[in-house]
Amino acid sequence: MTKGPNTRLADLFGLAGWSKGELARLVNRQAAAMGHPQLATDTSRVRRWIDVGETPRDPVPKVLAALFTERLGRVVTIEDLGFRKPGRTARRQSVDGLPWAAERTAEVLTEFTGMDLMLNRRGLVGAGTALAAGSALSSAMYDWLRAEPAAAGARIGAGASTDAVTIRDYRYPHPDPYEAAPVGAQEIDALERSVEVFRAWDAARGGGLQRKAVVGQLNEVGGMLTYHHPGPLQQRLWGVAANLAVLAGWMSHDVGLEPTAQKYFVIAAHAAREGGDRPRAGEALSRAARQMVHLGRPDDALDLMQLAKSGSGEATLPRTRAMLCTVEAWAQASMGRGQAMRRTLGEAEDLFASDRGDVPPPSWMQIFKEEDLYGMQALAYRTLAEHEPAAAGKAQRYAEKALNLRVDGRQRSKIFDYLTMASACFIDDDPEQADRYARLALLTIGQTSSHRTWDRLREMYRLTGQYTGHPKVEELRHEVRAALPKGPRERKGGGGTAV
Repeated sequence: MTKGPNTRLADLFGLAGWSKGELARLVNRQAAAMGHPQLATDTSRVRRWIDVGETPRDPVPKVLAALFTERLGRVVTIEDLGFRKPGRTARRQSVDGLPWAAERTAEVLTEFTGMDLMLNRRGLVGAGTALAAGSALSSAMYDWLRAEPAAAGARIGAGASTDAVTIRDYRYPHPDPYEAAPVGAQEIDALERSVEVFRAWDAARGGGLQRKAVVGQLNEVGGMLTYHHPGPLQQRLWGVAANLAVLAGWMSHDVGLEPTAQKYFVIAAHAAREGGDRPRAGEALSRAARQMVHLGRPDDALDLMQLAKSGSGEATLPRTRAMLCTVEAWAQASMGRGQAMRRTLGEAEDLFASDRGDVPPPSWMQIFKEEDLYGMQALAYRTLAEHEPAAAGKAQRYAEKALNLRVDGRQRSKIFDYLTMASACFIDDDPEQADRYARLALLTIGQTSSHRTWDRLREMYRLTGQYTGHPKVEELRHEVRAALPKGPRERKGGGGTAV
């Protein structure tokens, strides 16, 4: 049974620039390399996939995903190609099949990370195409995120033994480099410790140096999740998957792989919800919102923040809710909504102060400390100062508070604070102070692999233009030009994030 032309596949086919005959030959060659020498695809079959919407049999969708990933230099999944596995519901969703069925999360996670690793191995740039709009993601996931996930036994089938059954039937049937095995508490302990190591490295040096390791670890965890472990272990594994997916997304965003980053944030939200951690799902979506503000799309960020806040649930701790408010405030500042921004930041301060600390914060919230609250407040006011120059004074005061508290080795955050301070000083017509903080940022900016720090430096450099002829600023401009990587990336809006 066909469904009309496969427009997704047709679009990707057009981008790839192959003829139908070329694609058929490539499929046969790639399939043989993947252990399927019996596959024989021809031009007419390729035409039916594209023009009639015929879904090819396994393993062709996986073969096509690998071919398009390599050809286009970005991750292309089976769903990107417009294919569904047989028997899967035909109900249309608004964005990329979102939300996925419960049993699909481990499959999507493993497939996407595998393609991402392939790009890394071959030295290709996974830049991707356009990001999905925040409103589209929100409308697709709103009811799903607020609802409770189905019980594991219900997903797998009535009568299944929950301590022995696997979910292998849900995996895409293609050869894996290894067979995943069930894991125990000690292995999950080690995985959770590895997340902390990766998180600390990212905060200190940026996402570029460890991104591949995080994606590889996430791919391994996806394999582990193809087994149904006893409830507490399975829940912890989903938590590890959510934490690693957020890190993979944040590191991808940090080095400019924006659509890849967004996909990881969505995967993280799914994994967190599967593990019953709705606050973690909300925080993952707030990362996608920060990404949107950084890219000059604050309206999309506000759509995502509405979903993040409403979907986080009543169990969300006050400090987590305060963090969500700071992201919302930054988006409002980017749109010049000063009154709304101040109201939201006031709410963030009240929530932060109300957190008595009697409930230990989850590991993923331990990096949101008082200095991070101040850093985000400084960033919001600095961003608003583009619309209301008088806001620059408050930006400086909050940035100073943040810098006075930053003693934990999170160098990237300190660089952001220096650049926030320097930019606010330039807007406030204090080039002497601006020069001092800009030079402090330049001292260590080359030691990170964060593209976002360079984006923020470019934003600050733009503000120096009004001081041409000022000796110190002229010298600073020369040093910034010498330090910036070649081929600057243009950004709209207020620049990078504070943490």
